[in-house]
Parts: sequence; structure tokens; C-alpha cells
Amino acid sequence: MSRTGFENLDELLATFVARLRQELGDLVVGVYLQGSFALGVGDEWSDVDFIVAVEEAVTDLAPLNQLHAELYERPTEWAKHLEGSYIPVSLLRGVDPDRTPVPFLDNGATHLELDPHCNSAVVRWILWRHGITLFGRAAASLVDPVSEDDLRREAWQALGEYLEWGAGLTEMSAWAQPYLVLTICRLLRTIERGDIATKAAAGTWAAKRLPSWDPLIARALRDRPDPWKRVHQPATRYATEQTHDFVRDVAETYAQLPAVPVQMTSPGNRRPAR
Repeated sequence: MSRTGFENLDELLATFVARLRQELGDLVVGVYLQGSFALGVGDEWSDVDFIVAVEEAVTDLAPLNQLHAELYERPTEWAKHLEGSYIPVSLLRGVDPDRTPVPFLDNGATHLELDPHCNSAVVRWILWRHGITLFGRAAASLVDPVSEDDLRREAWQALGEYLEWGAGLTEMSAWAQPYLVLTICRLLRTIERGDIATKAAAGTWAAKRLPSWDPLIARALRDRPDPWKRVHQPATRYATEQTHDFVRDVAETYAQLPAVPVQMTSPGNRRPAR
């Protein structure tokens, strides 16, 4: 049975799991899909978001770097869009307020770096409710239920980071501009509803919640096809200006709400970890 709906991706993931077990042996407790494919909306432009649960922290990254470099060269575009982390089961169990960095493979990368990207309440919520088990124990058996309060706290923190990141982008790529709009929509929905929604569902919700921004949000939803190509293309001046206005409006509106304070921490030019 296909796990993803794409035969060549299923084959790549089977190879990934087999190589992981070869390299790490009994350290591998489980391998899981989270993100878009776990939420049931993965398409040909989706990242392939994974989590590898390990018995203990992996400190020697050289064998895994070699593994990922080899996978990257396989004759399928999916091989260039694996994204995920290696997390010890003891750390994975409950939400980590410190967001401890763990070995992380970014989309398009071939080497792991220590990063908190996947060590989040969001990832645990998706794993617990929707995680797809590629190998090992069921994902839900490794993760405690995630509370609405944990999701809201994390979303408030992330909202501050994304608003600052967006305000600091004097230029935006044709990928970053709609990504920023829809990510803010997802965070606002989590803050209000205490759950996680797909970008499409969050965009539809936000367009009703913020009707003056309906055209900008609708355009971001239509810009889904071929994001990898648009990374290297500039957004239009109009779209960039509209997005800056959207960022300012959200910052002014939500900074006044009686909720967990938005703590601004500068991520520089790199998008925040979420």
C-alpha cells in the first residue's frame, strides 16, 4: 500500500529506512512522516517531512551525512526535498520548552546541522494525531498528547519571529512572499483555535477572519505550483508591498491582544525555525 500516493517517493523512503537501519542498527526506534503527507495534503511540490526517533542522541553525524549525500543523488526530484530531524525518544516524548537543537536536514541540503526546527509542539501534535509510520512503533506511542496551550504559546513566539523576519525583508522571492502570508495565517489560526491546519485551510479561515486581506491571501493560495522554481524568482513589487502592509497590520492588531506576549527575536535573513 502506498504511503504517499507517489510510487517513486515510496521507493525512496523504503531505501531511506533500509539505509538508516543499516547505519544505525538498533538505535532506530522508528521512522515517520509528518507535515503535509501526514496531514493528507502532500502533493508533487511538498517537502518530505520526516522524523527519525532514536534510542539515544546521535553524535557522529558523518555516516548520516554520507547517507543523505547519496540519497540526494538518486534519480528522483523527491530525493532533493527530504527534510527532518533525528530526535532521541526521551526528548520526543513531551514538548521541550527549550527547543533543544537536534540533527536536522533542511530541504535541499545534504548534511545535517544542529537546529530546533523539528523539536516543536507542532511536530509532536502532527505525529501524535496523524504521523505515518514507515518503520517501528506507532508514532502516537512515542509522543504524549500536546495541549492547546502549548500550541498557542509556540505560535505566539513564532508569530513574533515571522513578523520581524517579514518586516526586515526589503526584497522577497516569489516563494518567500506567499510562504510568509500563509505561515502567518496558520499561526493566527493556531492562536485562535488551538490546533494545526494545512496552509490551504488556514488561508481560507484567515480570509474570512481578515476580509480586507482576502485578495492577498487568495493570491498566495493560487501561487502553490512549482515553489522550487520560484525560490530564485523575485516577487513583484506590488506583492512585496502588500505583504509588508499585511505584516504591519497583523503586528499592530495582535500585539494588543491579552495573550502570551510576542517576544521578538531576530532570525536574520534565514526564515524562522518552524
